Amino acid sequence: MNTGSDEPGEVAVASDKARADRQEAAQDTGHETGRGTGADTRDGLGSRAPEFVKARRLLHLSWQVGVFVAGLAVVIAGIIMLPLPGPGWVVIFGGMAVWATEFVWAQIVLRWTKRKITEAAQRALDPEVRRRNIALTVIGLVIVAVLVGIYVWEFGLVMPWKIRDQ
Repeated sequence: MNTGSDEPGEVAVASDKARADRQEAAQDTGHETGRGTGADTRDGLGSRAPEFVKARRLLHLSWQVGVFVAGLAVVIAGIIMLPLPGPGWVVIFGGMAVWATEFVWAQIVLRWTKRKITEAAQRALDPEVRRRNIALTVIGLVIVAVLVGIYVWEFGLVMPWKIRDQ
């Protein structure tokens, strides 16, 4: 970056002054704004890396790669847990939370997911919805019981892989 000066501290001073100007303008508009490199704190979005990391581009990029790899490992572990015993979805959302510490897209997805889960929980607590769900569950259990009864009536207690041509 060419600043027109050979003074080593002048770039940092210019950067600090520009940051202060942005913060003053943000206070006038009611929200904070910043660069796309993680200083975007509008609506609480943006990088949560320490300031000394954000101040150095290469270090911040390395930080983001590390956060991405750590989040990816957690998400992959959650995906593996989906068919296996373990809290698969909880771990996947934990990986999203790791990504959300650094990436705006993950913060937006996590906010949307939290909102949808909260809405679903509120709908599930509605007495009318609970009665409907209980009725549908009872109907489903009756249908399964009838099908099992028909199978036992027809074949006895023999497993399907042991049934021969009859």
